Amino acid sequence: MLWSDPENKPPKFLREAQEMLRRSGVILALAMVVLMLVTGSR
Repeated sequence: MLWSDPENKPPKFLREAQEMLRRSGVILALAMVVLMLVTGSR
């Protein structure tokens, strides 16, 4: 990559979408853990 190359930044809406997917993935993983604990305790 040369110093003269333009920066390879995704557009704002794409970055926001990636952030939202990352957050929803974390929430989904936490929900699965909670669900396993609840079903395991029965």
